[in-house]
Amino acid sequence: MPTSPSSTAREARKAVATRLRELRLDAGLSSRDLSVLCGRHPAKTSRVENVQASPSDEDIRAWCRACGAEEHAPDVIAASRAADSMYLEWRRTHRTGMRRAQEGVVPLYERTRLFRVYCSNVVPGLVQTPGYASALMSSITRFQGTPDDVAEAVAARMARSHVIREGDHRFSLIVEEPVLYFRVGDAEVMAGQLGYLLAVMALPSVSIGVIPAAAERVFVELLTAAVTVTSPGEC
Repeated sequence: MPTSPSSTAREARKAVATRLRELRLDAGLSSRDLSVLCGRHPAKTSRVENVQASPSDEDIRAWCRACGAEEHAPDVIAASRAADSMYLEWRRTHRTGMRRAQEGVVPLYERTRLFRVYCSNVVPGLVQTPGYASALMSSITRFQGTPDDVAEAVAARMARSHVIREGDHRFSLIVEEPVLYFRVGDAEVMAGQLGYLLAVMALPSVSIGVIPAAAERVFVELLTAAVTVTSPGEC
């Protein structure tokens, strides 16, 4: 069963809270000691460690400073911001349709030099064909019950993908093998999409890798630990 965005975000926030607690314990501080050093009520410290409150950037800086671990603050802040961003609901983002969401990332795409993309369920947006993107966005629009501006959104997605062939950009794309089999659109759409992937792979700036479905080992680096998964049911 796919992990929901909300549960994924909670796990990310839990990782941040765990890291902050580890820093406190490594410094030999009780929750009350740390609260005094940070000038905050002990209840706030408890809420952060129990994932009941999200710490601000300044909260994290003060926490790390009190623990004598200021060098860890930037990494924890980055992880906390990433966790917060996961809570942005796509339905709210798409409340007026999908076109704006596609157009909004164009400046970021144009100034990004190195793209590292991983997709486990669909072809990455940067290398989608109009037919594939249309079928995918239509299904998303129906599921979310948001305004249907699929034609405009697809045009915007194709326009933003000009970075594949223009400018000084490099792309490292990784997909799981089922992406190549999962039907998005009819047979003609899928044939066109797979053909386009082969064409894009020939570009010197693009590298596409496929994780075999039979892979038996997955290595993941998290905020607090490195995890090696070897159970077939979890790979």
